[in-house]
Amino acid sequence: MSTNQSIDFFDKQFRNQPKELALRLNPFEEMALPYLRGDVLDFGSGMGNLSFAAAKRGCKVLALDGSPSAIEHIQMRARNACLNVSASLADLRTYSVTGEYDCVVSIGLLMFFDCPTAFKVLAALQDRVRPGGVAVITVLIKGTTYLDMFDTSGYCLFDPAELERRFSGWTIEKLELGNFEAPQQTIKRFCTIIARRP
Repeated sequence: MSTNQSIDFFDKQFRNQPKELALRLNPFEEMALPYLRGDVLDFGSGMGNLSFAAAKRGCKVLALDGSPSAIEHIQMRARNACLNVSASLADLRTYSVTGEYDCVVSIGLLMFFDCPTAFKVLAALQDRVRPGGVAVITVLIKGTTYLDMFDTSGYCLFDPAELERRFSGWTIEKLELGNFEAPQQTIKRFCTIIARRP
């Protein structure tokens, strides 16, 4: 599988992160969790914290990520906890998602692709949501000044209104913009959408 600077950045972070921090839900995962039910696709799962929280609530979860360290961690944790989480290593830029899901989650992933790829993958994820199901998407948006984690060969800072436009015709359950401080007096600007398919 091909890697890039972003995958290497996070793979190293996942290997070196203190356990208590690594297993804590981030604010975006906490926002998503109440909406998750049934069959869940966690696309860009990282260490799988949201996957396991969803499984504890009775969901069946498929976790996909490009980080070997993250997937190894999820597979081991799923075996030890006997939870309904399966995990696979995948190049998410080109991975062909099959099946349908009650919930599709992609938190903090799509901005690591060039914009045409990000929009193509987003459309493919939307197609995998069952009628009445939910998509939860979080991306970095224009105005973000922390760029250390990006592969210089391509990334995509979304327009602040892009997600809302791309979910036209869906019921918007939640749409939230936020700024977070980052190293060296930089910021990360996020947009999160939780949308229900008609």
